[in-house]
Amino acid sequence: MIVKTNIRVIYGDTDAMGQAYHSNYLKWFEVGRAEWFRASGKTYRELEEEGIYLPVVEAHCSYLKPAFYDDLITVATEFSFAGPARLRFEYVISREDDLLTRGYTVHVCVNRDRKVMKPPEFLRTLLDAARETL
Repeated sequence: MIVKTNIRVIYGDTDAMGQAYHSNYLKWFEVGRAEWFRASGKTYRELEEEGIYLPVVEAHCSYLKPAFYDDLITVATEFSFAGPARLRFEYVISREDDLLTRGYTVHVCVNRDRKVMKPPEFLRTLLDAARETL
């Protein structure tokens, strides 16, 4: 399942050259990831209420073209498993048909004590179901 989220680049997201500052792309990845979960039937807040946290352990971003103030960009987010306790989200950021950025984040599943764990059954079922809707 690919979830697409539209975001408007605000002035505060730009640098002295008038383009979106590089770290904002990771923030936009997070927006895409949160909306991916929402579309899958469970929000980040609900996961945390059940004692499940998904910290980022790896992030990669390839900047192909810049985004600028007031651009309407689209973050396309897709999920895959990267191992028994690792989740991987792939992102493509575009402006209309113009590809701007590709990237991914890898997450581990931890409990309230921050101990790494395999995703609990309810989360694995949710992730498998969403992945199979491709």
